[in-house]
This record gives sequence, structure tokens and C-alpha cells, in this order.
Amino acid sequence: MIREILAAFTGLSTTLTSMLDKPVTIQYPEEKRPVRPRFRGRHILHRYENGLEKCIGCALCAAACPADAIFVEAAENTDAERYSPGERYASTYQINLLRCIYCGYCEDACPTEAITLGLSYEVSFAGRDKAVYTKDMLLEPAGPQGKSTPQQTPAGVYTRSVPVMENPAD
Repeated sequence: MIREILAAFTGLSTTLTSMLDKPVTIQYPEEKRPVRPRFRGRHILHRYENGLEKCIGCALCAAACPADAIFVEAAENTDAERYSPGERYASTYQINLLRCIYCGYCEDACPTEAITLGLSYEVSFAGRDKAVYTKDMLLEPAGPQGKSTPQQTPAGVYTRSVPVMENPAD
């Protein structure tokens, strides 16, 4: 009998102390919750500083994807219409976010570090067709000094897919 009363008072004391704690509720649309450093959110296709796209259309990200969520179709670059350095660019780039498991294999497989999983966790869509993100939706905007693609470039300027690094840190 005394144990039951003691257990009731212990439970009541736990309830009373938790009532005095500050609530942990975050007012979501107005206040965004910070994410962890290793968080994997929505995909981003990056550009170089001059505005050219880093994606060269090699489709290694699609080959590495265990969920078969990425589709890449490559096309040839010309000097009159250049999207990325090198010979090819991704003319079609699609990610089906209903299939994506956010594993980060696409990030690891990319030789030019064109695709990364960003910090945005606001991924929602009304229908299944809206879940397929296209290249236009994934590509980051051109920087302040960079122009958007396609660009017209002089002949022979871009001969490599990956720029030569002066002093690599790795």
C-alpha cells in the first residue's frame, strides 16, 4: 500500500517538474530549426564561379543511385552554346524524390562535385508528377560575376571537363 502511494507521488512530482520546464516547441514557418552538420536534404546542382554548370553529363550519379531515382541524358557542348566545360553537359537531369533515399551516393560518385545534398528540408509536392525535380529546379542560380547558361565562348578555351587545380588541398 505504501509503495503504491510512493509511486503515485513520484509520478506526480515528475509531472509537476516537467510543467515548469520551458517548452521546446518551434513555430515552424516563421522559425526554422537548425539542422545537424551531416544532414542530407534536397539536392543542389552547382555552378562554377563563371556561371558554367559543374555537371558534365557523365551519369555516374545515376549509376551509383541504389533506388534508380536519377535520370541523366547528355548532349554535346559547342563554343556557340556552352553549358559546362569539356565536351558534354547534362541536357536532361531529373531526380524522382519519391524514390530517393537520401543516401548521398550520388554526391560521392560525382567527379566534379556538381551535385550535393543541401540543408533544405522543405520538400513537399501535391502530386506524383511534382515529385520529379528537373534540372531547372535543382540548378543553383548564377553568382554575381557569373553569367547564366548557355554561354558563347571563344574556340579552344575549354578543353577539360574539370579545371586544372593550382595547389590541391587534398
